[in-house]
Parts: sequence; C-alpha cells; structure tokens
Amino acid sequence: MNATDATSQPYGTTPCGREVRIFTLTNRHGLTAKVCTFGALLVSMEVPDRDGKTADIAHGFDTLDGWLVNGPYFGATIGRFGNRIAAGKFTLDGKSHTLATNNDPGGIPCHLHGGIKGYNKAVWEVVSASGNSVTLSHTSPDGDEGYPGTLTTKVSYTLTDDNELVWQVEAVTDAPTPVNIVHHSYWNLSGDPTTSIIDHELAIHADHYLPTNAGLIPTGEIAPVAGTPMDFTRPTVIGSRLGEDFEALRLGNGYDHCWVLRPGDGVRPAARVRDPKSGRVMEVLTDQPGIQFYDASFLDGVTPGKGGVAYGSRSALCLETEGFPDSPNQPAFPSPILGPGETYRHTLVHRFSVES
Repeated sequence: MNATDATSQPYGTTPCGREVRIFTLTNRHGLTAKVCTFGALLVSMEVPDRDGKTADIAHGFDTLDGWLVNGPYFGATIGRFGNRIAAGKFTLDGKSHTLATNNDPGGIPCHLHGGIKGYNKAVWEVVSASGNSVTLSHTSPDGDEGYPGTLTTKVSYTLTDDNELVWQVEAVTDAPTPVNIVHHSYWNLSGDPTTSIIDHELAIHADHYLPTNAGLIPTGEIAPVAGTPMDFTRPTVIGSRLGEDFEALRLGNGYDHCWVLRPGDGVRPAARVRDPKSGRVMEVLTDQPGIQFYDASFLDGVTPGKGGVAYGSRSALCLETEGFPDSPNQPAFPSPILGPGETYRHTLVHRFSVES
C-alpha cells in the first residue's frame, strides 16, 4: 500500500474517464480538511465553534458532479492567471496573445481565472500524501488557453497542529508567461450556509485599493481607503458598508476588488474575519502584494450545493491573495511575468481560532 492508497478514497470519474481522488487531512485539535485531485480544490473545512461544535465553513458540493460544472470556482486552485485580464489580451516581448473572454461584468468581456478550462478543471497528479498534507502537480502545455510556454505547477495543502491550513504553490516555465495562481474558497464562518456574511466582521491590512472600471478591471490608480466604504483597516461589520456611499463609488452590486497589502517581507497578515454568532475567527496570511475581497453578491440562490442548499447572494465571502488583476497590461503594477530559470511561489495561510 502506498501513501496515496493510505490517505485517500475514490471520488468519482470525469467525463473523459479520469479517476478523481479525495484526501482527508486532520490535526490533533479536531479540524478536518478535504482536498480532491480535480481542480486541486478544497472540498470542505470543518472547524469547531466556541462551544466545540464542528461545522463545515466552506461552500461546495456533495459529489464530484457538482464540481465538474463549478461556475463559482468553489474551493478551486485557479491558474494560470487568477482574476481578470482586460479584453482577454496582453502583449509580451512584442507579441500579442489572445485569451478566452469568459466573463463580462457590466457587459464588458474579459478573461477570468485562466479561461474556459483553467487549472480548476484539470485532474492533478498526486506527488505525495500523508495524514495532514497532500501535494499535487499539473503541467499546462504551451498554448494552453492561449498562454505561452509550458508551465509546471505544484500545490500543497497542509493542516498543522497550530490550526493553520497552509496552501503553497511553486511553478516553473520554459518560456516567459504571466502567472498568478490563486486559491478561491468561499467562507461562511457561521457554519450555516443559509445565512448571510454581512454580519461578519472583516479587517484588511491595507491602506489602499485598486479602483476599477465598470468591467471590474483596475483603472491603474492606487487609491487610499480612508473615508470610503473600502476602509477595513479596523474590524468592520461588512453590512455596515452597503449604503449610498457604496453606490457612489460605482462598486456595482458588491465588493469584488483588490486591496493593496501593506509592504513587508515573507508571509504576513492580510485579513481577519470574525463571526460574532459562532465565535469562529479566520486570519489570512500571505506573501503576495494583494488580496481580493469578493462578497459573493453574484451567487444566484439557484444552484444546489452541499445538503441541497442553494447558495444565495452574500452567503459567503472570498479572500483571494494574489498579484494584481490585469497586471499583464499594467506596467505600474508588480510584474506577473515568470521566465525560464525562475520559480513562482505563493503561500497562503488560513489560521482558525475561536473567541468567547
């Protein structure tokens, strides 16, 4: 029996006949994370509340069939480029590249989350597995979804005894290519997905954010959050920001924007969320320059998720650590271009605790 056999179970088969496996990671405090090879995605995250009652706090599906058509990217590893690229176009070393335009906020087409069949639709290979960790790999060939170069990626999930779920990525390429690999879980710390997250308290370690146009593409400006609904420098009830000033900033139906994290070396605090009802707290730490706060306002309450629950608008939130959106087209932003001989690295930590 090898490590894979010892720590995983069959989770189904894709339409093209690829077997998918699911791994259960545990720690000594009773936390449980489940990860599957389809999309290198987080299937569930079970965390106790202040009374010790454990619940799954991540949106998703009960079976593989749901994930196969996972439009909202529940729990997925996103690549090659997470977030949006304007008009699905960029120029690299004098050559123009055209990508799929698979998203159109405000009726303005853009490229989103790696395209029609990005990393979230791939069956990843198992590199190694143990009781609290799994490492997966995927190779994206030259020309995949329009991206140049062959990109080889490894992603690992580790559930530590410090109650941290650590997601780490490394990638290498044989030709210059934009890379922005992102984790995309939807969280509701109450453990009740029929409720809204507008009562959750959120703090973001950022004094600036990236304003966007009507198509949710950054304008290139880096604007201060002070005095605006984007100010989460102190713990703030999310619902308290949804008012007239919010609409005046042309933020549309909700939050789907990138905050510019305070500079620092290595992994550092990025955000903190608290659910006052359950006492659950989730801290987010990263080594990336930005974090996308998305309040799931586009969830339609139609598609059934776990337990048959149809996830409604703002029934969860996403905190996606990342490089800046549309950075292949924005020279003033940190460059997303990875070249041969270089290694892309991204560490994201979710640290769970409770408050009385």
